[in-house]
Amino acid sequence: MVRPRPPGHGALDAASPPPPEWHVLEAGAALSRLGTDPAAGLAGAEAAARLARLGPNAIRAGARASWLRMLVAQFTDFLILLLIAAAIVSGLIGDAEDSIVIIGIVVLNAAVGFVQEYRADRAMAALKSMAAPSAVAVRDGRRQVVAAETLVPGDIVLLEAGNALPADLRILEAVDLAVGEAALTGESTPVEKHAAASGDPSLPLADRRNMAFKGTAVLRGRGRGVVVATGMRTELGRIAGMLEGAGAVRTPLQQRLTVFGRQIAIGALAICAVFFLLGILRGETPLLMLLTALSLAVAAIPEALPAVVTVLLALGAARMARVKALIRRLPAVETLGSVTTICSDKTGTLTRNEMRVAEMFVSGARAAAPMDATAPRATDGPRRALLTALALCNDVARGGGGELLGDPTEVALWQAAADGGFDKLELERVAPRVRELAFDSQRKRMTTWHADAHGFTAYTKGAPESVLDRCTAMATRAGVAPLDRAWAMRAADDMAADGLRVIAVACRRWDTLPDRPLSDADESGLTLLGLAGLIDPPREEAKAAVATCRMAGITPIMITGDHPVTARAIARRLGILSDGGAVLTGRELHDLTDEALRRRIAETRVYARVDPAQKIRIVAALQASGEIVAMTGDGVNDAPSLARADIGVAMGKGGTDVAREAASMVLLDDNFATIVAAVREGRRIHDNIRKFIRFVISCNAAEILTVFLAPFLGLPVPLLPLQILWINLVTDGLPGLALASEPAEPNVMRRPPRPPREGLLAGGLLLQVTWVGALMGATTLGTLAFGVRTERDSWQTLVFTVLTLSQMWQVLAIRSDRCSLFQQGVLSNKPLLGAVLLTVALQLAVVYAPPLNPVFHTVPLTLAELIGCVAVSSIVFFAIELSKWALRRRWPERGAALPEP
Repeated sequence: MVRPRPPGHGALDAASPPPPEWHVLEAGAALSRLGTDPAAGLAGAEAAARLARLGPNAIRAGARASWLRMLVAQFTDFLILLLIAAAIVSGLIGDAEDSIVIIGIVVLNAAVGFVQEYRADRAMAALKSMAAPSAVAVRDGRRQVVAAETLVPGDIVLLEAGNALPADLRILEAVDLAVGEAALTGESTPVEKHAAASGDPSLPLADRRNMAFKGTAVLRGRGRGVVVATGMRTELGRIAGMLEGAGAVRTPLQQRLTVFGRQIAIGALAICAVFFLLGILRGETPLLMLLTALSLAVAAIPEALPAVVTVLLALGAARMARVKALIRRLPAVETLGSVTTICSDKTGTLTRNEMRVAEMFVSGARAAAPMDATAPRATDGPRRALLTALALCNDVARGGGGELLGDPTEVALWQAAADGGFDKLELERVAPRVRELAFDSQRKRMTTWHADAHGFTAYTKGAPESVLDRCTAMATRAGVAPLDRAWAMRAADDMAADGLRVIAVACRRWDTLPDRPLSDADESGLTLLGLAGLIDPPREEAKAAVATCRMAGITPIMITGDHPVTARAIARRLGILSDGGAVLTGRELHDLTDEALRRRIAETRVYARVDPAQKIRIVAALQASGEIVAMTGDGVNDAPSLARADIGVAMGKGGTDVAREAASMVLLDDNFATIVAAVREGRRIHDNIRKFIRFVISCNAAEILTVFLAPFLGLPVPLLPLQILWINLVTDGLPGLALASEPAEPNVMRRPPRPPREGLLAGGLLLQVTWVGALMGATTLGTLAFGVRTERDSWQTLVFTVLTLSQMWQVLAIRSDRCSLFQQGVLSNKPLLGAVLLTVALQLAVVYAPPLNPVFHTVPLTLAELIGCVAVSSIVFFAIELSKWALRRRWPERGAALPEP
């Protein structure tokens, strides 16, 4: 015989089918399914049994990798492995200095990567810290304070203002209950809760008014709810699960460097193998050819590239910190330079996350609200009456520190009255509050009665549909006139269509107050004073930042959990959405397949009423379309998409710990415009990395061509192994690193982002590297031929010096793609000038210092020979300058559509 399960047991059993959406169930049905007595709650023994079966009400911490595993992971990159091999080769051929430098570079990069591995752990810890430490529950028929971790589905939890929600609850009873859900859903205003069931299973989280979610907070009122989900089964837990599964996204820079390093190594090793075989066939000494081939291999691999990239990114991060952008992950600096799309949360990012009265409807016309206390005091009767009502029919109070305490909507109304010159405390001295009917979510209005010299005045405010039904007249400049309710409602609808939250305000005169308790019937015969339209206003600087992004070829997109009408209004004000632009809602998004979403993604600029999982879908769809995506946000609901994006940008002041820990960059001033400065710096870094690559690959190409082609031209091996390594070390070292200080190009924010899949040698860079490397190789081979034909003892020193100086001339010429060095000024990059002078001094020491001559097999040059080396090596400088002059002649003003030089 099979025993029936207790009611609700299936909903608590991990092996049973999933429960229905709790917001659809009636309160009684939810209690029955959970096997809970609404008055007595769970028995202590049953709560303990469920806790043992389901586990604690806690956010699961991800499995932590051992330090050894994280350390080893830093050495798996292909370029890093090649550098380690290059270090071993350098050691084998006796060049301990180069070997030590390469190992130092590898260790530096490993240390940076090792530190970054802790980011995911900190994000999970921040999620855990949001959990309420305790809760008031009903068990065994009595109220008791229990640890939040011990709550189980079926527990009855009591709520009051100030409580953090300890679990996901189905509301059973609500008395003026409002919850702040901005961090979870993006809803900027308090969400009023009730116990009535909803008939729509697909309602987004922000519209589930009979549910309260873990991690949010009670702002006002009181209530009672039954726990329906705990721990990782809560909406907050789902976000934690998505954050765990988000994984680290390899940045464009990391992907390009990996491919680039592999290509360079394969090509260089192939050339060196051919060189070795040809040398043997020509009868050269095998040991000399082996050492020379190995030296060429070491020289060909750009071992300074990771170091230069690290230095560039670190310097960029330091510059960004000075403009309030804190970089948490170094590759994010360069990634900003490649960003093609910025997906921004609305609340707190593009807007202030504080409600303000933007417009008023008074005397039959819309007018701007007073914006600060310096505004002229209202003189006309209806406007004075409206501002008086906003001040008096209000429960806002000042805290001990002078801060305003109360519901955000009421704070906004209080502020509008104060900005108009109507101070609540001063008004209450002559019109004290004597009676009130508090706001509740059923009536959707509140009324206060105030005594004055002529009797009493009642002020009522609330939702337009609630207040207008009880009005019979309207205040105008000419006096009180009959109210056309339909006309007034159209005015309210017009304001709502502009994204404003509309509050209707009315009044009624009383000669005396009744002795009986006041009721809804006393809120009748009202005179409409006007309408107040509230909005979470856009940041002043956000519109300019959006315009700058557009000019830079970056597409701004708004993703919010707020209402579509509000989202559309804010997006239009900021310039994100044009007239007639579409807004895609979370419900519509839910019905789209991934393929259909990818088709819609190109034309959609605003997404409203979306949940965390949908944010990740949007980011993933953009990435699948080839976009480099930055996601900005500040709430818990943003964390998974911040982690999934190519670069996550969190708010430092108003943002949550979870968002900050999941992000790659934090805006310390919560200023959306700061991202523009960060993008500019990212593009500068990207440009300078390309300049270094152009420099080092051209130099390496010149070295390889010189050594490789000399035998084919009947010339001796031009450079010894140690000379090759010396050129590689001094030219790839300080001068290359000094390129990190190069200022941004003048047009850096007037051109589109680099194509996301563009290689490091794209945009004309391969052509530049080829012809410049070939030119340096040709001048060096010419010098070799001249020295051999004239039978000079210094022929190898001449080749050595010309090749070194040619690379110094090149680094001076490539500081800008278009501008001449004479336009820029030699002193505009002092670190680079210093590095060039130091390198030249070191080369002269190798040539003229007697102790170094036998080490490097050099001989002192005559003054004429030295001047000749300077003159021949400068050919590359003037050739590059001539190419830039031709470019400026062909395209005088470089724009977004022009090709790279």
